[in-house]
Amino acid sequence: MNLNKKTVRDLNVSGKRVLVRCDFNVPLSDGAITDDKRIRESLPTIRYLLENGAAVILCSHLGRPKNGPEEKYSMKPVAERLGELLGKPVALAADVVGGDAAAKAKALRAGEVLLLENVRFEKGETKNDPELSKKLASFADLFVNDAFGTAHRAHSSTAGIARYLPAVSGFLIEKELKFLGGALENPARPFVAILGGAKVSDKIGVIESLLGKADRILVGGGMAYTFYKAMGYQIGASICEDDKVETAKRLIDLAKEKKVPLLLPVDNVIADAFSADAAKKTAAPADGIPDGWMGMDIGPETVRAFSEAVRTAKTVVWNGPMGVFELAPFAEGTRAVAKAMAQSDAVTIIGGGDSAAAAAQLGFEEQITHISTGGGASLEFLEGLELPGVACLQDR
Repeated sequence: MNLNKKTVRDLNVSGKRVLVRCDFNVPLSDGAITDDKRIRESLPTIRYLLENGAAVILCSHLGRPKNGPEEKYSMKPVAERLGELLGKPVALAADVVGGDAAAKAKALRAGEVLLLENVRFEKGETKNDPELSKKLASFADLFVNDAFGTAHRAHSSTAGIARYLPAVSGFLIEKELKFLGGALENPARPFVAILGGAKVSDKIGVIESLLGKADRILVGGGMAYTFYKAMGYQIGASICEDDKVETAKRLIDLAKEKKVPLLLPVDNVIADAFSADAAKKTAAPADGIPDGWMGMDIGPETVRAFSEAVRTAKTVVWNGPMGVFELAPFAEGTRAVAKAMAQSDAVTIIGGGDSAAAAAQLGFEEQITHISTGGGASLEFLEGLELPGVACLQDR
């Protein structure tokens, strides 16, 4: 996949209608937006287009509506918040490609903004229906994809439209490709990857891909216990994917073959129940975890080793928490990794999802070089898979 893609800067947008696919899939509570980060991330692209004389039509999905339009998944709160942030009204179409959207798109003038209703209200969106792509494309002269969070999906509004309109990236996708692509294609070394989270199955492809690129790979989180089981250690009641034990063995062998250190925790914080007030103690993997006890976080020795690896790195990519960080007594490992990254001089990249949430929650967000806006997309990117929403854009 060529990462050198044309951006909005490469087009003359003056007097043009530009359709922008954004990622406005924001968390809502009782109809109110609880975190507008994704809306704010789209502002540079939208402002650039407005300042350069474009009429801007925006589209996005929100949640997972199953059967057509549902009031609770309407883009209305997004239109209101975006209007506040831009300091100008954002018109909301009553539908996606129906009569109201068509009329409002046609009447749109340079410097004005229209937001279409939730694209997933159309059944064809997730099926990448060419008819839907064609209708969306008919509203505009140019297409800009700035939704990295859905770039790994071949949907009508992410990839399909590019068959009918000149397609380029917005500034957000440009930034994602610069940092994630830079880490994979030409990282400053040493390049350290830190992988956590509950499941090995989510990260197999990432580990395989990074074994050819990283100087060392640190593994924490629930997935470490599947590796321990592969090494013959007792893991008690710890989370484990039994059907992935052979895969873990294969990855350990592959790392040896490629001479890339694959570092597992040297100690863990274990507990006698999955609860914040459980009894806890520290155990080394070789000592085994007693029956009824489970691993909940990396231990203090591992925290020191992982922090040191970050401190001496020049590029760090992190995806997946080190433990059950949502329970305060077991958040230390995740906090320590986030803190080491925040204090490091390296290019530090967090691959979206739970690690991004943890960095924000623990207050280290501002000191990280780049936090990806797409959990699933950044994982597939790190796996070396082609992202349909990026592959469809014009090459430089």
